[in-house]
Amino acid sequence: MTSLADLERSGRYLPTLDGRVFVKERGEGGTPLVVLHGFPTSCHDFDEAIGELARDRRVLTFDFLGYGLSDKPGHYSYSLMAQTDMALAVLRDAGITRAHVWAHDMGTSVATELCARRERGLLGTFELASLTLMNGSVHVELADLTFGQHLLRSPLGGLFARFTNERTFGLQMRRIFGKPVADEKVHEMWELLARENGARIMPKLIGYVGERYAFWDRWIGALRRLDVPTLVAWGELDPVAIMPIARALAAEIPGARFETWPDLGHYPQVEEPARVAATVAAFLAQVER
Repeated sequence: MTSLADLERSGRYLPTLDGRVFVKERGEGGTPLVVLHGFPTSCHDFDEAIGELARDRRVLTFDFLGYGLSDKPGHYSYSLMAQTDMALAVLRDAGITRAHVWAHDMGTSVATELCARRERGLLGTFELASLTLMNGSVHVELADLTFGQHLLRSPLGGLFARFTNERTFGLQMRRIFGKPVADEKVHEMWELLARENGARIMPKLIGYVGERYAFWDRWIGALRRLDVPTLVAWGELDPVAIMPIARALAAEIPGARFETWPDLGHYPQVEEPARVAATVAAFLAQVER
């Protein structure tokens, strides 16, 4: 099992005005691939899948503020707009001006904000080479949030977060996996979440769900007008970001490629990392031909 200390040694910290952001880079060559992780976990969900993809390209992952090994400041808004600003700051620091973007769960909304800024000419020097959206409730009106997510968004959210522990976290996570995931991996997810009392800020982190409603027209509109290669890749057994969301995205994004994994759930990159990496690699190879 990988310890937090080992994970920390695998990357570096980028200091920002709001806190330190943990950044990890692997591989070299080709157009870089940038990964945007989901709630409530971290970029380390992608470690095994990235091992395959980094053989012939540069891959950058990072933990959003409030997640994983990044700082978890009490004063931060955790708005998706602020998280998008942070993503662009990480890219600037890494010297990346053009990249493929692969997003999961909450990260799909950061990706859609990147698309919205792109069509408004607000990305600066950054150019989006392609987009992969995976198991995220982009069409939030179709999502089936878990009981825990509803509680975190309610007035009882603070109390629920205070009493969340590894056992209750594990039970909730296993309900959204399509295939069994090793106990060691779930333990690692919990350790990264619980670091710096991270569970206590979950009611703030999940505020992004409300933003998905507030900015629906901005984000869905940007996808409907998107003119870069896009892959919609989905675990069909996801009980939260359900298949109607995937089908809607595949239908409305011009020219989108649609791939599904019938036996996987909400965390395909954790459940079957090699197979998921192969799907993404095939898409990137097609884009770059």
